[in-house]
Amino acid sequence: MTALAARTVGRLAQSLSLTYRKKVFLLATLPLVAAVTLIAFVVSYQSRQLADREIAALEVQLIEAKREELKNYLSIARTAFVNIYGRAGPDDARAKLEVTRILSSMLYGPDGYFFVFDYDGNNLVAPRQTHLINRNWLGLTDARGTPITDELIRIARAGGGYHTFDWPKPTTGETGRMIVYVNGLQDWRWVVGTGIFIDEVLDTVASARAEVEARARQTTFYIAGIAIVALLVVFLSGLLLNMRERRLADGKLKDLTQRVIDTQEEERGRVARELHDSISQILVGVRYALELARRRLLLNDTRAGESLDKGIASLSGAIQEVRRISRDLRPGVLDDLGLGPALKTLTDDFRTRTGIEVQFETVVFRNRLDQEAKIALYRIAQEALTNIERHAKASKVTLSIRGDRNGAILRISDNGRGMEGLPGNRHQSAAGGGLGLRNMSERMEQLGGRLRIMSTEAGTVITAQVPLSHMLPPESRNRESA
Repeated sequence: MTALAARTVGRLAQSLSLTYRKKVFLLATLPLVAAVTLIAFVVSYQSRQLADREIAALEVQLIEAKREELKNYLSIARTAFVNIYGRAGPDDARAKLEVTRILSSMLYGPDGYFFVFDYDGNNLVAPRQTHLINRNWLGLTDARGTPITDELIRIARAGGGYHTFDWPKPTTGETGRMIVYVNGLQDWRWVVGTGIFIDEVLDTVASARAEVEARARQTTFYIAGIAIVALLVVFLSGLLLNMRERRLADGKLKDLTQRVIDTQEEERGRVARELHDSISQILVGVRYALELARRRLLLNDTRAGESLDKGIASLSGAIQEVRRISRDLRPGVLDDLGLGPALKTLTDDFRTRTGIEVQFETVVFRNRLDQEAKIALYRIAQEALTNIERHAKASKVTLSIRGDRNGAILRISDNGRGMEGLPGNRHQSAAGGGLGLRNMSERMEQLGGRLRIMSTEAGTVITAQVPLSHMLPPESRNRESA
């Protein structure tokens, strides 16, 4: 059971592990999703804020219009009884009765009417709600606890104004929001006012707010749709690029494999030629010398020693050839003494073999090159000298190696005829040039360095730079001299 659980956990972890392509896809999509989400939030927030301000302004505007309407209604009512009120005294019951009759008859709209309270809280006029008449309503509040009668009396005593509270509609009995405008008849100690329900205003505001919410949701859907389309485009583009890169990688892998095979075959052919042309012939000469010495010994010929000396000399030559071939395959001095002495030996052998003048320059390194960098620079120098010997027809070669703040730099120049197909100041890449040049470029690419080839009719300059990452720290005991 434990083993099964372990296998299950292992499979789950393996399924959850991210491949390189998944990481690249997430790296491309997560910022997009985050940006789209942030944009959607900002757009929604700003649109809601703007809509709230516009709705608030609309609500204020509509309510202000209602207030002006109430003020006009009350002004019309005052015009109807102002002459009566102006001629009557504070206790003129007849004038008061006439005014109450006038106000009771002034109705407008389905729910509009005028009402009158005295300062003691007694209702005197309420034509659409007659159950309020002749009753004291001090302390009356609405369902929200908003004082009604007391506040109306206070506003009337202060000269008049507006008050808002919940009140049942005369036509339906349903409670609605109501704005009231009152004035005070100070001589009679009356509160005269009228009110209007603002349900239509609230409905308009609610409708506008619902429309804003719908637009915000629609905008969010649009943004989400655009994000999904963008994700699909990213996914399909990544898929196409991945397929293309895979085809290119497969092609490059095949080319690289073929180049490796060609290099191996070329190296094997070179070694075979070296063994056949030099070692094999020398050993044959040694055999003939030894056989001649044996025959002379059997014949007591005094020249047997000459034959032995000749065979020993030829054998010494074979040993030297074996060492040379071994050095070409893997120079021991590179491992024993470092890059500088190995390059010095390489240039000396090149000078002796070809007769071309070689100038070797070096500067002591502050750091030591690692093994990969030493091998790469040595092989580049070896390949460059081989190309010069075969193709350049040069009479002078300069090879220098030095270190600076950017790393190690190997520079090889000659005064030969240049390379065909490489114009001046052109940077060589792995795609161009022959097999040797591609190998040189690929060695630098593996080290993260740079290879630059500038070729003109006056000669060729090859510069290879190894980055500082391949330089060992200065506290290393064995510091290399270039």
